[in-house]
Amino acid sequence: MNTVTLQTHHTYVALIELNRPEAKNAISIQLLAELREKIQEVKKSKARTLVIIGTGDAFCSGADLKERKSMSDLQVKQFLKDINLCFSELANLSIPTIAAINGFAFGGGLEMALACDIRYASESAQMGLTETKLGIIPGAGGTQRLSRIVGESTAMEWIFSGKKLIGKETMVRGLVSQVFDPDHLRESSLALAREISESAPIAVSAAKKAVRRGMELPLESALEWERLCYFETIGTKDRVEALQAFAEKRKPNFKGE
Repeated sequence: MNTVTLQTHHTYVALIELNRPEAKNAISIQLLAELREKIQEVKKSKARTLVIIGTGDAFCSGADLKERKSMSDLQVKQFLKDINLCFSELANLSIPTIAAINGFAFGGGLEMALACDIRYASESAQMGLTETKLGIIPGAGGTQRLSRIVGESTAMEWIFSGKKLIGKETMVRGLVSQVFDPDHLRESSLALAREISESAPIAVSAAKKAVRRGMELPLESALEWERLCYFETIGTKDRVEALQAFAEKRKPNFKGE
C-alpha cells in the first residue's frame, strides 16, 4: 500500500497526501522514500503550485518511533541524511508550496511544513519541535528554518521546552499564515494554490527566488538580487500577454513562456 499519493487539481495544482492514518502519518523509511519520489514527479510535471496534507487527524506526527527503536546508530544517521535531502528538495522546488496542517505536526512533521513556503492550519492543529523531550534535537532543518520564520528567541523557547502550540497561537506567533475551521482547511489551501497557479509561472518562480535568496543577504545586496530576478521576466511571452490582456480588458492566459 502506498503511503504517499499524488493528485492533480485544476490542471496546475499538485496535491501530495501522506497516507498512514493508522500511524498519524509518521515518517517511516517507506513514506520518506515515496515522498521523495513524489516530489521529483512534481518537479518534472507542469504543476505550478504544490499542496501537502495528511489523511485522518494528523498532518504528520514526526518520525516513526516504533521503527526508529529497531534502527542501529548507523541506520539513524542514514535516515537523518535522507530526510534532510528530502526536505531540501521540497524547499528548493521552483514552484510555491503550501503545507495544509490538518492535525498533529510534531518533530519531522513540522520540519516538513517549515520546508514549505506557506503554512495554513486548522483550528485543531497541534504542532511543535518536541525532539528535546526524546533526548535529541530537530535534525531535518527545524533549528534553522524555525528561527528564520519566528525569530531566534522564540525558536529557542519552543525547541528547548518542546513546546506544543495549538491553532490560532501559531498564527499570532507567525508560524502559519491563516487558521481555518477543520472542514475548510483543505479547500482553502487548494483555493490559494489555484489562485497562485493563475499568476505568471515564471514571475512567481522569480519572486520566490528573490525572497528566498534575498533573506540571506544584506539589504543593498538583496535589492540588487531582486533586480536580477526581475530581469528574468522582461523577455517572457507571459509579460507581453499580460500587457495585451490588460489592453483588451480580459484575463491573461499564461503559459510559462
